[in-house]
Amino acid sequence: MNMDTQNKVVHVTKNGLNALKAELEELARVKRPALVERLERARQEGDLSENSDYINAKEELEFLDGRIDELKEVVGNARVVSQNGNGNHVDIGTTVIVEQNGDRNEFHIVGEWEADPMKKKISHESPLGKQLVGKKVGETAEVEAPAGIVIYKIVDIKKASSD
Repeated sequence: MNMDTQNKVVHVTKNGLNALKAELEELARVKRPALVERLERARQEGDLSENSDYINAKEELEFLDGRIDELKEVVGNARVVSQNGNGNHVDIGTTVIVEQNGDRNEFHIVGEWEADPMKKKISHESPLGKQLVGKKVGETAEVEAPAGIVIYKIVDIKKASSD
């Protein structure tokens, strides 16, 4: 993700922050040293201009270093969102059950760095997330989609127990 995070507070759940820290740890302590070693081996093979392994390893290292820097910035600016309320309105860290045209869907509202639509984790900054945050059971959220306006009715809100 290319998001300008400099001095920007990044809202995350406790689980989300732990996942970001774990990814940073894995990249910095395991993957980067292995890649540096691979780069050094490739460098010893001779002519670097025609050494595809060296070129690939160098590019991967640049990408990895960029991701490490990005994660350090995000973790440094992270603010864990705590759910002090009783779960009576949609917010980061809640699970919301919505109904749309008779179909029910469950979404977990998370910070932008935790979003994973395939796992039904949507950011509070996404079009749907923005419309859901602050709403209560029985209220509706209207989202503009390519096919037109989609209306979601909030059926239930669950406060996350461990976020």
